[in-house]
Amino acid sequence: MAQAAFAPEPEPEPEPEPAPQPAEPSFDVLRWHDEPWTAQLALDLLPETNGPKVEVLSGSVIVTPHAGIDHQSVERELPYLLHRAARRSGLWVYPEINLICGKDLFIPDIAVLRSSGGGRSAVDVSQAVLLGEIVSPGNRRKDVIDRPREYAAAGVPYFLRVDLRNRVPALALYELAEGEYRPLAAAAAGATFVMRQPFEFSVDPADLLDEEAPEEEPGAGVRLPAGVQEGWGRMGG
Repeated sequence: MAQAAFAPEPEPEPEPEPAPQPAEPSFDVLRWHDEPWTAQLALDLLPETNGPKVEVLSGSVIVTPHAGIDHQSVERELPYLLHRAARRSGLWVYPEINLICGKDLFIPDIAVLRSSGGGRSAVDVSQAVLLGEIVSPGNRRKDVIDRPREYAAAGVPYFLRVDLRNRVPALALYELAEGEYRPLAAAAAGATFVMRQPFEFSVDPADLLDEEAPEEEPGAGVRLPAGVQEGWGRMGG
């Protein structure tokens, strides 16, 4: 009687190695994390940075480099002026804060909050009274169409847009009504922008922009002021 052939049991397949977990927040996580991103994941796994904006939208991480110097000039001046006026109404103004909106993470150029954000790494969008964007040439659609629509869907009462086309700054304030933003006040350089809500504030948009930089001569190095040059000379001597 023939004996049945013995078939050895197949060896179990080795389990895949788990994705490496960084000891501390690191941008290396972007190389191996293949699940949808959320605001909280980004805050937990990615490092804080003063460099490019790192936002989360619809499960994806969006990295945006710093905008031009005109953008930086407005972002230096306008939040400062707004904050001084907002404090009289018990509100707080911050530039470029982490704003959690459901699973998304936004970093608006300007945020007016109902209460202080001191000590926090992020705040919920429900704390925002007004959000503002300074329109950048490379992100015009995002600043003019996408973000206002997303902020309106989140119920943010006011939206402020700063446009710098042709180096002629213009401000436009919008109020949320029936789910969309409607114009409330606007002015360009040389006129006075006046808003009454969510607090009283006025400014000539021209005051927000630095004067135009002089033309650089080909091959010219960095020229230091005379006093600084003398100081460097003494240090070198």
